[in-house]
Amino acid sequence: MGCMADMSSIEGVLLGAVQGVTEFIPVSSSGHLVVAQHFLGLPASPTFDSLINLGTFLALVIYFRKRLWDITVRLFTKRETRLIRNIAISAAPVLAVGFLLKSLIESPVVQSAWVVVGTLVFVGFIMIVLERLPRASTVASYESLSPKRALAVGLAQMCALIPGVSRSGSSIIAGRLAGLSYAKAAEYSFLLSIPVMFAVVVLGFAGHEGRDFIANNFWLWLTSNIAAFTFGIIAVGFMLRFLSKGNLVGFGWYRIGLAFVVIAVLVTVG
Repeated sequence: MGCMADMSSIEGVLLGAVQGVTEFIPVSSSGHLVVAQHFLGLPASPTFDSLINLGTFLALVIYFRKRLWDITVRLFTKRETRLIRNIAISAAPVLAVGFLLKSLIESPVVQSAWVVVGTLVFVGFIMIVLERLPRASTVASYESLSPKRALAVGLAQMCALIPGVSRSGSSIIAGRLAGLSYAKAAEYSFLLSIPVMFAVVVLGFAGHEGRDFIANNFWLWLTSNIAAFTFGIIAVGFMLRFLSKGNLVGFGWYRIGLAFVVIAVLVTVG
């Protein structure tokens, strides 16, 4: 609770904005939060990070409200369960591992800026060479993904529990390799994020640290989530428009460039 109690409202809004932008742009929200907290002189705070997922969760629900309603209607009127099945299969690995290894994932070793540097470079390189990698046969929609391909997307997303990997980036990469177009892979990634973020938010509220933080810092929590929601809904729209014509190469170079900037700062400033 110490570092969160010392956080100013401006710092909270800044971190909320970082969460909103980087949750959906494949540059890693957790990685950027770790780096931002380091540069602000705040120790990494997984509890605060989980609490500001509420803003980005609501951004997804609002942005995809018509699609979610359509999915619900089709489920109950036409018994169309393939998409629900695929989302459940893809979400299961990250939910299970995140719950079982929560303490390890939130440990200072895993949450360090040096871990972020390594994952920024590794995933950035994959983004740059992605189109040269072998891909499965083309799939027209994410509803048509086989259970095996949906599981592959889920296993890739599981890697995003490590800061710097990127939940959206890992699942978009896996979706692309599973045969989806970039746009369809991005949309599936965002729909898949809804149950994952919901679980993160619930666990954040369920823990005594999260409840204590909200009780003692309600305004900070509220404004941080408003920032996360506002920037998140903008970022979702941007990514879907961008990937309807573009690819991940630019984001890969950004990640590698950011990693070298972080290395320089860590070496010179500490």
